[in-house]
Amino acid sequence: MLEKFTGGRELLYNLRRKLATGGISILLCVVGYHAVFGANGLMVYQQKRRESQDLERQIKVLQQQNGSTEQEIKALKNDPKTIEKEARERLRYARPGEFVYTLPAAPVVPAREKK
Repeated sequence: MLEKFTGGRELLYNLRRKLATGGISILLCVVGYHAVFGANGLMVYQQKRRESQDLERQIKVLQQQNGSTEQEIKALKNDPKTIEKEARERLRYARPGEFVYTLPAAPVVPAREKK
């Protein structure tokens, strides 16, 4: 009779061990899935990293544009040659005795509609 009781204990122990192993395996799969595909997982992290790199590139481009615009502003405020160039090109100013010739703008031809 003691053998039946010991065999039942061993069977129960093996069953609990298999259930625990299966439960832990399922738990690890769920945690692994969440670590890769979850709200803060690796996939989201990589996407955010790419976005961050793109934004850094855009910032650098905008900073360069800002610098060149600042130089242009300084030149327009202080450099007489730049001021004269802009006045001649944009405002069509001329010095006394000079003539400014302007060509008419090219006529806009409407695109044909496709049928």
